[in-house]
Amino acid sequence: MARSMTGFGRGEFEDESHKIVVEMKSVNHRFLDLNIKLPRKLNAFEGDVRNYLKSRLNRGKVDVYINLEESAETSTSVKYNSEIAKMYLDNLNQMSQETGLDFDIKTSHLSRYPEVLELEEVPENEDDLLEILKKALEIATDQFIANRESEGERLKVDLISKVEEMDSYVDILERRSPEIVEEYSAKLREKVAFLLEDNKIDESRIASEIVIYADKVCIDEEMVRLRSHVNETKKVLEEDEETGRKLDFIAQEMNRESNTILSKSTDIEIANIGISLKTLIEKIREQIQNLE
Repeated sequence: MARSMTGFGRGEFEDESHKIVVEMKSVNHRFLDLNIKLPRKLNAFEGDVRNYLKSRLNRGKVDVYINLEESAETSTSVKYNSEIAKMYLDNLNQMSQETGLDFDIKTSHLSRYPEVLELEEVPENEDDLLEILKKALEIATDQFIANRESEGERLKVDLISKVEEMDSYVDILERRSPEIVEEYSAKLREKVAFLLEDNKIDESRIASEIVIYADKVCIDEEMVRLRSHVNETKKVLEEDEETGRKLDFIAQEMNRESNTILSKSTDIEIANIGISLKTLIEKIREQIQNLE
């Protein structure tokens, strides 16, 4: 199935304490170029994300944005530093004794002293985080590929229409090609007859000249190859992978055949068809650049 290289996908997955959102978008590129942006807590999983995407995508410049949301109560906890609290108490008691002031410290007062109570992050379970990330990434990638396939189907219809138009041009070439040899033969006989007047025409010489001309302007091989390229294009468009690369090569071969037809042309109608072919092939190549 043909896939466009442009696409968008979004996926999210959550448990009781975490939510991961993955967004993907892409544009054309000769190869697979992954730009992955992760929050700090997920940096360790970049390799897992990259390997997964490489297993499912072939080409395109793909930007991947991953966001992590977590509930405050599960990401942090309050730590009581009893040793520090005891040191404060000992020193305050000593101050009371030395100054004669009342020792009136309360727990609520002591808790405000630096480092007695601290907020600290709860260590994450990396296996759980990775599992959530994988599920969100799979959902986003499925949507991303479906989006590419939908656009690819539109491109496929357009490309088939264009190669069928090319086939119709080859039909015209097949009809016109033998006619120009007949026309050349008639003009050659007329010209020789005019120059020789009543002298006898050398039929063998005329035949030889016609054969040379026919060989010079013959485009039978080019027409056969063009039809073959048309059929191969339709076949490749039904394949699953590397569609764009294969079609790009076929388009180059199509262009080569149209150039040869133009170089051999001595007839205005065939020359015009050759130009139309080149214009059409250029449009085909532009569309192929959008395929994965």
